[in-house]
This record gives sequence, C-alpha cells and structure tokens, in this order.
Amino acid sequence: MSDKIVTIIHESPSYWRVIIDNPPINLWDPSLFADLNVLMDDIERDADLKVVVFESANEDFFVNHHDLGNSDLPDRPGAKPFSSWPTFVTRLANSSVLSIAKVRGRARAQGFEFALASDIRFASRERALFALVEAAGASVPGGGGTEWLVALVGRSRALEIVLGADDFDADTAELYGFVNRSIPDNELDDYVDAFARRISRFEKRALQLAKKMVNARAGVPSEADLWTSNHILSEVNNWPEGAAALTKLQAAGFGKEGEFELNLGHQIGNLPA
Repeated sequence: MSDKIVTIIHESPSYWRVIIDNPPINLWDPSLFADLNVLMDDIERDADLKVVVFESANEDFFVNHHDLGNSDLPDRPGAKPFSSWPTFVTRLANSSVLSIAKVRGRARAQGFEFALASDIRFASRERALFALVEAAGASVPGGGGTEWLVALVGRSRALEIVLGADDFDADTAELYGFVNRSIPDNELDDYVDAFARRISRFEKRALQLAKKMVNARAGVPSEADLWTSNHILSEVNNWPEGAAALTKLQAAGFGKEGEFELNLGHQIGNLPA
C-alpha cells in the first residue's frame, strides 16, 4: 500500500481537490486520520483557498467505516487518537473554506459521518450508498452521525437510518435531505467542478461570513456535542454484546475486500440474530 493516502490537486490557488486512496476498500484508519489532520492544518494556513472537494480514487468506496483491527497510532505527522475526531470535524465545519463531499461509492459509518461533516454533499446516482451500520454491530454512531442527521432529516428519519443500519441510495438521500443533489454518475465530476470553480471566483471574506451566518442558524453541533457521542461510543465498545457482534461480522467478511463489504447493508440485515 502506498504511504500517501491523501493527495491534493491544486486546480487553482482558491480551489483544491483532495483525493483519498486507502486500498483496498478505503477503510477509515489512523493513517488516513493523520493525513486529514495535516490537511486541515494546510487548509487553515492558506489565505487564498476558498473551496475544497473531497473525493475517492476508489469508485466502489468513498470513505468506509472505521478499521476496527487497526488502532495503533502510525509514525507520521498528524497522528492522533480517535478521541480527537470531534476536534477535526469541528474544524472542518467551522473552517473559512467551503468543503464539498463528492460521493461516488460507499460512505459508511465514519465515512458517512465525514461526508455529513462536510458543508455540501453531491452524490453519484448510480454508485453512491450511505449507511450508519453501528447498530448492527451492537454499537452506536459516535462520530457525529446522530447530530448531523437529526439536523438534516429530522427525528423519525434519523431513527430509520441509525436503527435500520441499511444502505441508502443517492436518490433517497436527496429525498431525505442529507445530500444536496443526486447526479448521474457521468455528470457528477463536471457538475461539482463547475460549482467549485464558481465558488472559487467569489470574494473569500463574503464566503466566510455567509458560512458563519448559516452555521449559526443551522444548528451545527458543537465540539462538546460531538465529544459526548464519541465518549459514549468508547464506553459502548466495552459491552460484551459488541465483542460478540464483531466476531460474527468479521467471520462474514466485515472489513475485508469482497461481496460482504460491497453489499454490507443487505448482508448485515440477513445475518442470524
């Protein structure tokens, strides 16, 4: 596996594309988190930057769930424990830069929460899938999924998404309101690029103030809100039910390249209780 997981393409001084490539299935692991922490430092230092688009090099996976078999901090800049996740997403949500998640492939659990923490989400109609799968593993979302979804889709739909632990396609995501648009896959790149370039031509101070005003009225979760959920998750991970569920999931192919991960929402709903 290449050591470089996050690659920045400087489309212009004011517009970056950020390519995430963590083969084989773009699991969220400590190395990816480290590289994204470094990226946030770069974003906050750049006075000219106005818009960042996050995308994946893997057409099947945007960003996947947490790599539960890999918790050791790597020897690389930006390495931080999972408990630092609330700080990262708070920085992203409150950044002076507009963040866009261009979702092609599966965004599940922490990968879904990463997309939700981005300011705007555009999704491939044919290829995007979204899921919070934690409940199927006797756990709960702890990376902000609950907070972001309740604000975006309301209580009842949030319960459907969180407790059902199933995959949602892009059209349903648009209908429910947790993506801005479901776009035909062959049009997605051009659409997002045109939108990002449009934003990149506007004055940064106006963009920054407008984002602050929207955030103030939209109920963006605070770092304290996110820390609470993160802390709850760390406690839930000690439940014996979670260990038993994880053993069953891993035996079925969880976290490994293959059919189980490709169709995770369907597969986990058909495992024996």
